[in-house]
Amino acid sequence: MHKTTDSWMTREAYERLKEELRVLSTLPEDDTGPGSGSDAGGAGGIIPAPRYIHDPAVRLARVQTIERLLREAVVEEAAPDDGVAAPGKVLTIRYDGEEETEGFLLGVRDASVADGVTVYSPQSPLGAALLGAERGERRTFTSPRGAVIGVTLVDAAPYRSPR
Repeated sequence: MHKTTDSWMTREAYERLKEELRVLSTLPEDDTGPGSGSDAGGAGGIIPAPRYIHDPAVRLARVQTIERLLREAVVEEAAPDDGVAAPGKVLTIRYDGEEETEGFLLGVRDASVADGVTVYSPQSPLGAALLGAERGERRTFTSPRGAVIGVTLVDAAPYRSPR
């Protein structure tokens, strides 16, 4: 399958997904009780939520989602430093009527909170609205509650791992 930058994620997110897949794949099929499984509730937040552990259908769907994400992953591939909003970049935005700016990483949200940075998916309303925007460009998007929100792209810089 062709890899697109829409599948961009940090190394940390990629490794976290691999570990979640490993844990889900090693759980017995009849794992139904609270605290079941080898590491349930431990491992520093890497272990999936109990609903993944205890519902075989949901667990299988999650395994398939993770396998697809890992297969399509573009891991910390350097994005060009051209000021254009794209996956793999930290976007700095300003909402209409506000003076403060907000920053976030545009990438795969499924393994979110990469290195302490908020992550928005390119498929989210905000991410989709900003894709391709250039510095200083204003765009609008519709929130999940139906409000039309204006936002200006202040900057789009390639993500750099803090390591």
